[in-house]
Amino acid sequence: MSTFLYLFRRNEAELPEHSAEEMQAITQRWMDWVAELKASGHLADRGNRLKKTGKVVRAEGVVTDGPFVELKEAVGGYIAVNAKDLDEAATLAKGCPIFAFGGNVEVREIDSL
Repeated sequence: MSTFLYLFRRNEAELPEHSAEEMQAITQRWMDWVAELKASGHLADRGNRLKKTGKVVRAEGVVTDGPFVELKEAVGGYIAVNAKDLDEAATLAKGCPIFAFGGNVEVREIDSL
């Protein structure tokens, strides 16, 4: 088994406003999906959502507001899963609720040092 990182990306500017009830339903979809990964033994780290604000540190100590404001898509969160290979990790990602909101999942194998 290898460990893979799922980076959840979406265009923040295109997200519609949701009522409190809709947000609760969306959150429940995410919780159910993560619970399925855990029950099947694939969840390595339940990760977290990421705040929209941050800083980008570049060479020579240059610090700018970020993250990556020039990009349309922003990383909104992450989790880690265990899978036998990249294909299985990608298949597991197909159940992610982010697709209902125009987002995508970047699947990357973690290369342990």
